[in-house]
Amino acid sequence: MSYLVLARKYRPTNFTEMVGQEHVVQALTNALTQQRLHHAYLFTGTRGVGKTTVSRILAKSLNCEQGITAQPCGVCQACTDIDSGRFVDYTELDAASNRGVDEVQQLLEQAVYKPVQGRFKVFMIDEVHMLTNTAFNAMLKTQEEPPEYLKFVLATTDPQKVPVTVLSRCLQFNLRPMAPETVLDHLTQVLQAESVAADVQALRLLARAARGSMRDALSLTDQAIAFGGGQLQEANVRQMLGSVDRAHVFALIDALAAGDGRTVVETCEALRAQGLSAATTLEDMSMVLQRMAVVQAVPDMADNAATDPDAERTAALALRMPADETQLLYSLCLQGRQELGLAPDEYAGLTMVLLRLLAFKAPATAAPAEKKTLLTEAARPASVQAAPTPVSAPKTAPAHVPAPAAAQAVATAPALAKPTAPAAPPAAAGIRLPVRDMQASPREAARPAVDAPGETSQALLAVPVRQPAQNPGPAATAAPGATTVPQVVPTEEGDHWQQCVQQLMANDAIQSLTRELALQSQLVARDEGNWLIRVERESLNNANSRERLQKALATLGQEVTLTVELGRITDSPARRAAAAAAERQLAAEAVILNDPYVQQLVQNFGAKIVPGSIKPI
Repeated sequence: MSYLVLARKYRPTNFTEMVGQEHVVQALTNALTQQRLHHAYLFTGTRGVGKTTVSRILAKSLNCEQGITAQPCGVCQACTDIDSGRFVDYTELDAASNRGVDEVQQLLEQAVYKPVQGRFKVFMIDEVHMLTNTAFNAMLKTQEEPPEYLKFVLATTDPQKVPVTVLSRCLQFNLRPMAPETVLDHLTQVLQAESVAADVQALRLLARAARGSMRDALSLTDQAIAFGGGQLQEANVRQMLGSVDRAHVFALIDALAAGDGRTVVETCEALRAQGLSAATTLEDMSMVLQRMAVVQAVPDMADNAATDPDAERTAALALRMPADETQLLYSLCLQGRQELGLAPDEYAGLTMVLLRLLAFKAPATAAPAEKKTLLTEAARPASVQAAPTPVSAPKTAPAHVPAPAAAQAVATAPALAKPTAPAAPPAAAGIRLPVRDMQASPREAARPAVDAPGETSQALLAVPVRQPAQNPGPAATAAPGATTVPQVVPTEEGDHWQQCVQQLMANDAIQSLTRELALQSQLVARDEGNWLIRVERESLNNANSRERLQKALATLGQEVTLTVELGRITDSPARRAAAAAAERQLAAEAVILNDPYVQQLVQNFGAKIVPGSIKPI
């Protein structure tokens, strides 16, 4: 016996088996029970939601040998013949391939004859919007005043194309796309009946990919079973659908919240290497951002971890990203899906959509004048940029480059050091020299700004190519943006709290919201059995997080009851970590700026340190 696909095997045969269309089932059931039958019905809706199925069930209800009923028996001759498609008084016409007036007239010629086997003749016209205007006109009179034994059932996915003269003669029912939860429940029942093992996450992917169509969901399930060798596992289903791993989605949102452009670009390149869809990435990001916005606006309505395994991670991201940035990124993702087709390739479009958010963030390093200078140099045509020749041979630069303009562009940035002698103004940025692993000299190590002698760092120098100029001016360079050290007021309680939090994190005892509560809070007071911690945001004061933090502290031997209050904090583990990172950054900047080799490049060749390129290593 040949295999019967799931979409046909589990097609509903009565109204009680219909899924997700309760409003249509209730109306038809009441009409059949009360014998209030109309002569023409129009069912609209997207593909795979049950239009043809409802038509066949209605035909069985009208012609069942037990009488007109909302619950056809399914075993009589009429019911079985309609299910198998050989009932002589039930005719289905596909208007997509039979759209002319001749086909409709042949159908209407049968209307003059009474039913042969059943109680009613039922004419079902699928995709009725495909009929020509002449075919519609030929059908109007019969549709308006049909014989008492004739019923019209029309189905379409595009009711806007159906003439209003036809619509006015029908009872119209709109079959809605099914919610992913409804599809998930039905797939679970089907797979239990088929004895097929399935992961819940795999079924979630299939339910979401079906886009509201139960038939598509069952077809995808058939494909997934074949792909997985009789099992449904998340990894296999994700690979089959080309879906993006949620880890990538959360990594992108986390990087955007932190303003980390490098991670954003690297993750987009990873998606390119794996061949994953950029449009699906933006769609999944939109879903996560929507849940984040709900958490930020109404924390009590957040998804439960029992129904969504990513609920805690979503809530943690909601705390990291400001609400206005969440709304902005959500809009960018929606608009970006429409722009992907206009981009050189979809991954370039994806990268630009995500980097667009960073353009709205406050600049973390360079001042506007410095950025303008670098942008001016980067925008120059390649014909005016010098080849990567030794710095000692810059005289080959083209003579047609206007030197005063270049000097004016460079002079907009503050200088790191003044030259000892007049130097020719540099032209376009010609050479970029990486400066790495530079050790501080003894003189530099004695400076107070450097915390530890031998601190290493890296930077990127943009070395312009000199050219003769009539009005030489002083060389200048773009200094990196000023790094500020967060103000921390150390306390004895803060020392104790930081030790506890560090130990909990080392033991991996706190995760997500609980970890954020520990890092962002300040231990204000403690006595025997009671600790008072303070936070600045109400969203951190979560009962579940507080209870989990208490249990984690108990693993360290601290059997205490935590009380959380709102207020200004001056000493928290997060603030201490940020201050330490800022001090390391200052030390790295001092190593670079005070290095004699860097100062010589700045003095003699007008080199500039690219803003944001100094990183401690």
